[in-house]
Amino acid sequence: MLYVTRGLVDTLLRFAAEKDPEQVTVPLAVTRARDLPEADLPDETPVFTHFYMPSEGDAVNAVFGMQLGIPSGETPGIFVSHPVQRLELTREDDLREVIFIAVAPWEQDSLAAFERSGDEQEYTVLDIEPPEESLGPPEEPSDTPDTS
Repeated sequence: MLYVTRGLVDTLLRFAAEKDPEQVTVPLAVTRARDLPEADLPDETPVFTHFYMPSEGDAVNAVFGMQLGIPSGETPGIFVSHPVQRLELTREDDLREVIFIAVAPWEQDSLAAFERSGDEQEYTVLDIEPPEESLGPPEEPSDTPDTS
């Protein structure tokens, strides 16, 4: 069983609708359930919670098939929209451990998950929020009291 947050599903389907009739490919990241206090799942269960923005005009990706802005091994899943195709894995799709594919009309009923072999996987949409992340380094606690 796979788990994905409702916010991520809604965002991915919106991306697909906005790009229609073009295809969208979005790398997906997971958060362990232990970091999601609202998730009633075993601690090590991966939950798809985040995505990396698709980059248009990425010359390195176009030539070498790699995106340097995405840490290696950090995206076990990928979302792919199929504007004019069926809800199934194709030879043209980028592959990860898990591939979420959506077709028009870009609703949750038109979203499916597959493993690399093409076998469809069950998934559950969780109504939880992922932990907040910051772009900067974490603040370290100070041993000196604030004198201001």
